[in-house]
Amino acid sequence: MSKKIAVLGTGANGASIAADLTNAGLDVVLIDQWPEHVQAMRKNGVRIEMPKETVQTAVRAYHLCDVCTFDEKFDVVLLLMKAYDTRWACQLIEPYLQPDGLLAGVQNGMTVDAIADVVGPERTIGCVIEISSQMFDPGIVQRQSPHDRSWFAVGGVHEATVGREAEIQELLAHSGTVVISSDIRSAKWMKLISNCTTLATTAIFGVPIAVAADTPDMREMMLRSGSEALAAGQDLGYRIEPIFGLSEDEARNSDNLVELLLDKLTSTYILPDTITTILQDMMKNRRSEVGDVNGWVVEQQERLGKTAPVNAAILELTARIKRRELKPGRANVNVLKAMLGES
Repeated sequence: MSKKIAVLGTGANGASIAADLTNAGLDVVLIDQWPEHVQAMRKNGVRIEMPKETVQTAVRAYHLCDVCTFDEKFDVVLLLMKAYDTRWACQLIEPYLQPDGLLAGVQNGMTVDAIADVVGPERTIGCVIEISSQMFDPGIVQRQSPHDRSWFAVGGVHEATVGREAEIQELLAHSGTVVISSDIRSAKWMKLISNCTTLATTAIFGVPIAVAADTPDMREMMLRSGSEALAAGQDLGYRIEPIFGLSEDEARNSDNLVELLLDKLTSTYILPDTITTILQDMMKNRRSEVGDVNGWVVEQQERLGKTAPVNAAILELTARIKRRELKPGRANVNVLKAMLGES
């Protein structure tokens, strides 16, 4: 009997992965909170537009309010909600997860322990995701990183899941390259370093990641933000884990890990016009994950009596953009420098 799978959170990444699983002939339902998106998926399926092909897939889509009507339980739940929605989303779906089921947090941010708090560590799998995609219209995804440019790492946090990581690896392999991590918390911190380097930093400048990375003053701020994230994790005892297909020697022997991650990302996993999820959120005037990424760095350093001034300034700048006091744009490089007392 095939596993019953739910993808909870079917925005750009979630819908894309769910379409891949559906096309592989698996038993998948899609659950989302955007009514128009659910309606569009029910009527026309999911349209995944990639650089070299477009795939239209008929799917079974449900709204969050439909969850209470489910009679059967899921063997696997792939959680692709925003990091800040993790706890309540897990509480919503936990009654519908099999006692021996697995919930994998396919998300940004340090969410694995919040998942374990709700469903139990013996049913928790952490995951690092690297897919570049956008969605502005219901039912339509622009996936800029096709399967050969998408990457995942999965790992458990409890002895009960030893060996079971392969169950999630097998599923996500329909969407990209998947490795099993022996230290998923550290791997997720490594991705957080990359996210601090790119997500909000390039969003406040209003440009694609590659453009910012090639602009000296923007690149400097990107690397400084990531370096603060690196220091925060090292202070907490996380270890260097290779991600993005890097070897252990490359990751652990680099004298500039933040720059190595940025260059690997821009050379392998994104297109020249790829914008971050946080810039997309700014364009939609919706809440972003900046608090779960840059805010995590600020919070951890404050607990240790230290500071993370670049990440703190980025937090404030994104808040001002959300309040419509500023717009994303190149001029924010100077605003950021002024906030840091450097102009």
